[in-house]
Amino acid sequence: MLKLITFLFSILVLFSCTPPPQIDLDTKVINPKEAGFSEERLALADSLIERYRSNQWLPGGVFLVARRGTIAYYKSFGYHSLNFWTPYQNEDIFRIASMTKAVTSVAVMQLYEQGKLGLDDPLKNYLPAFAETGVLQQLNPADSSFTTTPPQRPITIRHLLTHTSGLVYGDFEQGDIRAAYHKLGLQNVGLSHQSWTTKQFIDQLARAPMAFHPGERYCYGLNMDVLGRVIEVVSGLSLRDYFQQHIFEPLEMVDTHFYLPQEKHERLVPVYAQTDQGTIMKQEVGHSLGINYPKNKDRGHYAGGGGLSSTALDYARFMQALLNGGELNGQRILGPKTVELMTSDQLVALNKKGAGRSSIPGKTFSLGFGLLTEEAEGLNSKSPGTYEWGGYFNTQFFIDPKEELIFVGMTQVHPFNHSEFYDRLTAVIYGAIDD
Repeated sequence: MLKLITFLFSILVLFSCTPPPQIDLDTKVINPKEAGFSEERLALADSLIERYRSNQWLPGGVFLVARRGTIAYYKSFGYHSLNFWTPYQNEDIFRIASMTKAVTSVAVMQLYEQGKLGLDDPLKNYLPAFAETGVLQQLNPADSSFTTTPPQRPITIRHLLTHTSGLVYGDFEQGDIRAAYHKLGLQNVGLSHQSWTTKQFIDQLARAPMAFHPGERYCYGLNMDVLGRVIEVVSGLSLRDYFQQHIFEPLEMVDTHFYLPQEKHERLVPVYAQTDQGTIMKQEVGHSLGINYPKNKDRGHYAGGGGLSSTALDYARFMQALLNGGELNGQRILGPKTVELMTSDQLVALNKKGAGRSSIPGKTFSLGFGLLTEEAEGLNSKSPGTYEWGGYFNTQFFIDPKEELIFVGMTQVHPFNHSEFYDRLTAVIYGAIDD
């Protein structure tokens, strides 16, 4: 009897200490049933996308859904031109804009788990230019000169990761803070710049005032661009080279770049805009944001908040690595506990004060991602714990750990007057889960 008990105990220990099998992203098999989807119901995504396209609300795009490491849906729709010359392809390259922020967040957390920086370290420890950055006090309307008051506390790495630093997007603000940013030339800087390097851009940003005291509230801003420069200082590499060596190469993200190689220029899709009549028109030349920036010459400006372009599959590999707890195909980019920390609610106290990301309970922010907590259950079909974000040109992604589900949608429309599109597509995806 004692031998039997000893044997059973040893078996129990063996299985309790064995890690769960590693799930890689199978890029060859597209099988809805294998991933636990109804093939018939998942096909409703086709009709939804085609309806938006036929109504000229959406020119087209590429959409990918994977569950348990199996790609269940990976399709392209529409044409690059309203004259139906060039169809979208799965391999097309899109400006992912603010979806760059997730990559920058991972890079910061890599340095964190290596002991090279701390989340509550003052920013000025790494970028001394921010030692003198103050909070906007008064602006002179005659020339937009301004005065500042010292912050109540220094900006920290955590403030930057949670958009609570007081640094904002001047273009998206109104009034005095917008005028102060524009006086310093800090407009249209979240994607690229024709002359500034990353260092020059961030040094200039350090001269701008904060809109509020660090930690006071959430406000989406140029925080990840600052963190991109922190990564350069701590690692000794340009942000481009750091991403390439520590994220893109390990995950085999072969088509993700700040500036596209010449041979990939033709794969970059055009950007469209919706008019008041609901039609789509291409905005390729003369746009105020300079939307050809992925084709620009590399002058050393790497926007950690919005500069990357990528494909649906490349970004899916990045998402699958996070869903796996930081590993894909035997290549680890983060430890599981670091991923757990990175995807935890960081705005608990601010949410209670009504100063968090949203007035909707449970719609909060982690270290670099929008996050849905238990309080948001019932808001939509996504599970509590889902983390997500999107990009300026109408790209979106989410990662649902409970369902082991990832989604990335790549389109290029701004402005886009049908924000319900992704909500409806999400409802179709979850409605097709049948296990």
